[in-house]
Amino acid sequence: MYMSTTTTRIPRDTEDDYTPDMAAARREFLREQTGASLNHVGAFSIDPGVLPGNVENFSGVAQVPLGVAGPLCMNGEHAQGDFFVPLATTEGTLVASYNRGMRLLNECGGVKATVVEDNMQRAPVFIFEDALAAREFGCWVEEHEHEIRAVAEATTSSGKLTYIGQYQVGPLLYLRVNFTTGDAAGQNMTAKATLAACEWMTANYPGGAEYRLTGAIDTDKKHSHINMLLTRGKRVVAEAVIKNDVLERLMGVDTASVYDYRQIHMLGGFLAGTASNSAHAANGLTAIFIATGQDVANIAESQAAITYGRLLDNGDYYWSITLTSLVVGTFGGGTGLPTQRECLELLGCYGKGKVRKLAEICAATVLAGEISLTSAVLAGNWVNSHERLGRNR
Repeated sequence: MYMSTTTTRIPRDTEDDYTPDMAAARREFLREQTGASLNHVGAFSIDPGVLPGNVENFSGVAQVPLGVAGPLCMNGEHAQGDFFVPLATTEGTLVASYNRGMRLLNECGGVKATVVEDNMQRAPVFIFEDALAAREFGCWVEEHEHEIRAVAEATTSSGKLTYIGQYQVGPLLYLRVNFTTGDAAGQNMTAKATLAACEWMTANYPGGAEYRLTGAIDTDKKHSHINMLLTRGKRVVAEAVIKNDVLERLMGVDTASVYDYRQIHMLGGFLAGTASNSAHAANGLTAIFIATGQDVANIAESQAAITYGRLLDNGDYYWSITLTSLVVGTFGGGTGLPTQRECLELLGCYGKGKVRKLAEICAATVLAGEISLTSAVLAGNWVNSHERLGRNR
């Protein structure tokens, strides 16, 4: 039944808090408290009853415009054929830019893509009196990895412990416990499995062991160099050969100019100390994340990208993008909510057995955006396109 509240406490129902009536009660409470009208926030088609586990104090929806770019021709290991990519964004020109990049890639034969590594981790830290004790514990962990794996994997039907990295600092031993997580992004899965493993280690190591569940070297929802080197989520590569004549016809620039500018761009990034040498990987990825129900905060590590280009003898240009720590899922989390599920179904990526397909599409979309933006800068129409289509109009 409805719980009475004070004027400063958000209304809640202890028996069933996910109903249209409770959402309306919260909007009315907010109107009384702030004077803000939430008419559009309150206009939604989803059933609040599907939201437990995704949001608390549900009051309505934040509607983000959704555009579609494509087709995008994929020649991946898992993503093959033409795809129409949903992009949820409020930035004018974004969908148009990715759309023209996809057109160019299509006319050059499409995009190859492959997932080359797959690791999600939690990173507990164990605390000892001195460095020798920490080192000895590390040796014990190596000797008992089989038992640790069995305990961790008993907590999940799809997670598999692949290896445990060790990093010692003084009397502290940081463990980076790596898992594959099936079609889920897997942060909660790996936390639960790692907690079980740590409890087992504490109970079975002679003399016990003190630990904290995270020592922060998993760098969850933060960019880090260790993730770029060792992977967090999916490490996926998208690559294509850009034909010079097609680039000139569609973008108004040639491959030699692109190659030269890429050297300048990378030097500038080096001077600034940027996290990656991509042009704007975060743009396309964030739009896909919002559309498909990913944990958007994971864009912090997912946007880390390494571009590599090679000017070929015939004047064409090999261009690749490597996303080193792409955290996506096609099952669990927000992926099953109605609009997010529809967007995943649009890509043929909803449910089990689809996560690598989604990862390849993400990387190929980023590649399309890299080509389009770089060409726009060189052709002198970057600012003009924003004036014509973007928020400055």
